Amino acid sequence: MLAAYISHSDCVKHEMGEQHPECPSRIGAVKDHLLIKGLLDFMQSYDSPLATEEQLGRAHSLSYVHHLAGQVPVSGYAHVDPDTQMNPYTYQAALRAAGAAVLGTDLVMSGQASVAFCNVRPPGHHAERAAAGGFCFFNNIAIGIRHALEVYGLERVALIDFDVHHGNGSEDILCDDKRVLMCSIFENGIYPFSGSVPKGPNMVNIGLPSRVGGAEFRAAVEKNWLPALNAFKPQMLFISAGFDGHRDDDMGNLGLLEADFEWVTQQIVQVAKVHAQGRIVSCLEGGYVLSPLGRSTAAHVKALIGAD
Repeated sequence: MLAAYISHSDCVKHEMGEQHPECPSRIGAVKDHLLIKGLLDFMQSYDSPLATEEQLGRAHSLSYVHHLAGQVPVSGYAHVDPDTQMNPYTYQAALRAAGAAVLGTDLVMSGQASVAFCNVRPPGHHAERAAAGGFCFFNNIAIGIRHALEVYGLERVALIDFDVHHGNGSEDILCDDKRVLMCSIFENGIYPFSGSVPKGPNMVNIGLPSRVGGAEFRAAVEKNWLPALNAFKPQMLFISAGFDGHRDDDMGNLGLLEADFEWVTQQIVQVAKVHAQGRIVSCLEGGYVLSPLGRSTAAHVKALIGAD
């Protein structure tokens, strides 16, 4: 059974200005590295569908969804916050990004794919129930999780977020949902300046100081995440896969390397094999310097699909 690779050309049409770090070239950098490493040979490619209003409404208020749809500019940009803006194609791209998480869930739950990786943008984990921000509009991973819970009746789903920035939007949406365990690791003292005090008992938030490097990152995962995940026994796992913690990415300063992303993915895969029949959906989040982004994503996908 092949893994699923989910993306869409609409994700490249969204852009927020020539110098913006969350740029359309991120999609191509990831795909190119997967192609160069031969990983796409082990994956079936799918076009992402548009998320429906019903699917969006499981994670966002419909008033927010309607408000965002009404902000789409005819030309130029509509600013959501100082770092986040919409162009005429943003809303369509955001629907595709959210739809990818839904399709990945369907493919994995139906047994058509072993695991799924969604190479999509805009990213999602800073999007709260009723607010955009941090380059994010819809919370792709939370939409996929709620789809798994509501449509497939799963009782326990885990979210693992290893972006350098805390997934405040995912926490905002999922903190009161006892069916979800969210494990996140992030750098302290940077955007969105949250996470040090978890919003709910189902949150395992690990803030790390700057420049800790891979050894401390791995130790924190082993000490905090793995016991919580094994005790929770998730029936499916979702990953907010951010690679801006890489040593060469100036959006953060954790000092991680490709090997660290490969290692943490291997730990997640092992948990999934023990408790969740191997079921994992991963969605791209951060990572803004194209070469380390591509290399790190390839290391992640290699571990995700079990390629040699």
